[in-house]
Amino acid sequence: MTTLPTHLDPAGPEYHANRAAMLDKLTALDAEHAKALAGGGPKYLERHRSRGKLPARERIELLVDPGSPFLELSPLAAWGSDYPVGAALVTGIGVIEGTECVITANDPTVRGGASNPWTLRKALRANEIALHNRLPLVSLVESGGADLPSQKEIFIPGGALFRDLTRLSAAGVPTVAVVFGNSTAGGAYVPGMSDHTVLVRERAKVFLGGPPLVKMATGEDADDESLGGAEMHARVSGLADHLAEDEHDALRITRRIVHRLHWRKTGPDPDPTAAPPKYAEEELLGLVPGDLKVPFDPREVIARIVDGSDFDEFKPRYGPSLVTGWAELHGYPVGILANAQGVLFSEESQKAAQFIQLANQRDRPLLFLHNTTGYMVGQAYEQGGIIKHGAMMINAVSNSKVPHLSVLVGASYGAGHYGMCGRAYEPRFLFAWPSAKSAVMGPQQLAGVLSIVARQSAAAKGMPYDEEADATIRAMVEQQIEAESLPVFLSGRLYDDGVIDPRDTRTVLGICLSAIHSAPVEGARGYGVFRM
Repeated sequence: MTTLPTHLDPAGPEYHANRAAMLDKLTALDAEHAKALAGGGPKYLERHRSRGKLPARERIELLVDPGSPFLELSPLAAWGSDYPVGAALVTGIGVIEGTECVITANDPTVRGGASNPWTLRKALRANEIALHNRLPLVSLVESGGADLPSQKEIFIPGGALFRDLTRLSAAGVPTVAVVFGNSTAGGAYVPGMSDHTVLVRERAKVFLGGPPLVKMATGEDADDESLGGAEMHARVSGLADHLAEDEHDALRITRRIVHRLHWRKTGPDPDPTAAPPKYAEEELLGLVPGDLKVPFDPREVIARIVDGSDFDEFKPRYGPSLVTGWAELHGYPVGILANAQGVLFSEESQKAAQFIQLANQRDRPLLFLHNTTGYMVGQAYEQGGIIKHGAMMINAVSNSKVPHLSVLVGASYGAGHYGMCGRAYEPRFLFAWPSAKSAVMGPQQLAGVLSIVARQSAAAKGMPYDEEADATIRAMVEQQIEAESLPVFLSGRLYDDGVIDPRDTRTVLGICLSAIHSAPVEGARGYGVFRM
């Protein structure tokens, strides 16, 4: 039998303490998500509705198939910056007429939907997901273009948005633009470079330069409608493929466009008959200790997300602080790498490299569950080759071609974050639990290193060391690193695709695996040089 057993005691005090801490984190997370949902606030939302317009998320809700899930991505973008949480853009994966699509929607209640630097990063991430996974891209457009005070951070990199649209089209991935209001300046190129366009009558305004700019540049007097109105683009310029009577009609037309694509995935759909895990997903709330120095068994996580809690472990007695093995998730075969005791030794690194190579031979997607403090340090380990063995694991991850999914469950520190396929290693999707932390090292370790270096420097100069100042600096550094390692901080910088409720992990991974199988799943057939 390969069904995972469980040793979790839901009635025990440790479980209840862990669960209470996780629920507190989820409550705090909900408060941050609420800021994104609020958009520009009640005043601007009411003004938007008074003009007969729908908010961005309501447009998406009417666009996707009734009762189907919408996986919102990067909802906390711009958190901790000078810009509103959510970055005036909603992005995600939804099903339209049975077809999985990447959907983006400007939020015009936030500064008219103008793009700030975080809007750009969020939009580029959505384009990347569409391209890598061969998902049609549907853009719901209503934006005044760049947020001009921040143009220095948008203008030059912003050209990648239009580049992406043309590359998607060249790759045969359909793009659809639906214009509900302003689509001006650079934003005019979104419908201009999309395969299919829908413009709403008397609402859509698409022009490179509005009436004031035209007056300044040429001296010509022109009104919005004759310069860039939907009717003009439908009858004169030909930019509009479809002229919609109102927003509901535009969304109806868009659904028909997607239907007529007759888009086909290269892989299978999720298996509706896949056996659910044998243990309750609710129990995921009490697995991760509040103190990440306390280890927990990642098999308890695996048992609550994979089909039937069925898991074939690979090399269970070798390199035991990294759990590796095979399972199915919503019917999709996956290879899983999950940190057990936190530290990665030489044995774990070599085991991971072999396992990743096997997954590539079998064309098997990989799921990484992070809880690592990094690779082991110390004289014995350096002499034992931890650098070359860690490099072997990173080499395997870097050159692996099968799709990777990463979930930061607990700690994800140092080069262990890299070996476990952190953001820089381009996993198809990366999510975090509210319990996760990620940084170059733990706050206490980093502050301690700085203290040792400062102490040695003072000794080398023959100067007394200020212990009181040292304690103050250490406390400040620990506080800073702790704040910067929290998932909401990292998510605000788009270092993940969202912070999720642990109970949603199986569903989120299922949506992502389905999206991944819209494109071919093929492993690497060659690797770089492994330093043996």
